[in-house]
Amino acid sequence: MSTVPDERTTEIEDTTGQIAGGDPRLAKLVDRLPPRMGDTFTYLLKPSSRWVRIPSGTLLVVGGVLSFLPVLGVWMLPLGLALLAEDVPALRSSRSKVFDWIERRKPHWLDPSATKNDRT
Repeated sequence: MSTVPDERTTEIEDTTGQIAGGDPRLAKLVDRLPPRMGDTFTYLLKPSSRWVRIPSGTLLVVGGVLSFLPVLGVWMLPLGLALLAEDVPALRSSRSKVFDWIERRKPHWLDPSATKNDRT
């Protein structure tokens, strides 16, 4: 394993206080994403990206609701809700409950030493 820190990992650690209202569990999940998607998600979670995050989250929720159409999918709904939870306090408490569930039922999702493609 390389001792040189990954740029994206360093950026996530530096912004953990800013990312996701200080919730390190979201930073751990973002770190497990493929680099390009993780970089995009990290950018959208920064406080300065609010005016990009809100429309993106809204469009993802609408795309999730319209998942019966080709190209769109149900995967868009939780991603959009996670983005909107940064700015909507009612969704933030629900997101916290989901993270609590993940910690209890799927703790390997938050384990940084686990491989990124664990399916169990």
